[in-house]
Amino acid sequence: MQAVKDKLHDMSEMRKAKAEAKAEEKAEKDIAKARMEVAHEVRLAKEAEAAMGLHVAKAGQKLVEREAAKHEPKQPDASGVDPRQTRLETAAPLLC
Repeated sequence: MQAVKDKLHDMSEMRKAKAEAKAEEKAEKDIAKARMEVAHEVRLAKEAEAAMGLHVAKAGQKLVEREAAKHEPKQPDASGVDPRQTRLETAAPLLC
């Protein structure tokens, strides 16, 4: 009779140990999944930050170009040379 009681007790203890191990494994899996999700969100945030930096740089360049164009003379100066042309463009007709 005692052997049967011991056997039942051992089976009960084994069931509890398995349940605890299973719960611990599930918790570890949940933590790993959460870490992966956080890493994914961090990667997306870094990509968005880089894209925004590129966007800001392009917008700044366009602003500089627009401001430079505002301050350029619109008509040729007294020498008859259009200041908007580059040196090569003004020098090329002289070389021909």
